[in-house]
Amino acid sequence: AYYLPVVTSFVAVSFIWLWIYEPQFGLLNQLLETMGLPTLSWLRDPKTSMLSIAILSIWKNAGYNMIIFLAGLQGVPDYLYEAAEIDGAGPVQRFWHITVPMLSPTTFFVFVVYFIGALQMFTQSWILTQGGPLDSTLTVVYLIYQNGFEFLKMGSAAAMSVILFIIIAIVTYINTRIVRYDTHFN
Repeated sequence: AYYLPVVTSFVAVSFIWLWIYEPQFGLLNQLLETMGLPTLSWLRDPKTSMLSIAILSIWKNAGYNMIIFLAGLQGVPDYLYEAAEIDGAGPVQRFWHITVPMLSPTTFFVFVVYFIGALQMFTQSWILTQGGPLDSTLTVVYLIYQNGFEFLKMGSAAAMSVILFIIIAIVTYINTRIVRYDTHFN
């Protein structure tokens, strides 16, 4: 069940969350109202609209990331935990000194995928807010779309696309240099 949002299209998920965020009858505001908290206009307020879209995107991809981290956890050798336990390491120490370092390549992969996904976000912004309110959810790809298809500036849109590619390539390259690859899975 946790993987179902991953295989559902962003269009369908966006429409579901449009209903969840609906100011008057939305599920989220009904929950807040039941708890005695003030309701919010999630997608109409510039302060909450991008956060709302980010929550949608994180929720949609959570199942995929669970599978990736589960695979990473299964790659951590048991003998490391056994040796640490013999040496007197507690659960917190084993987590911070064995699990986290051994998952650094997995964490790096998930970070890069999320970063690229964040820069390429279009569907959610287009369906939920059309880039508004006050351009608070105007993403890079949505701006490229506007320039190319609404303002008919195809050259500008193409140039922005190339610049976006270069930014993604540079950030990915920098991250590969920063992340330590001294973890061995032998």
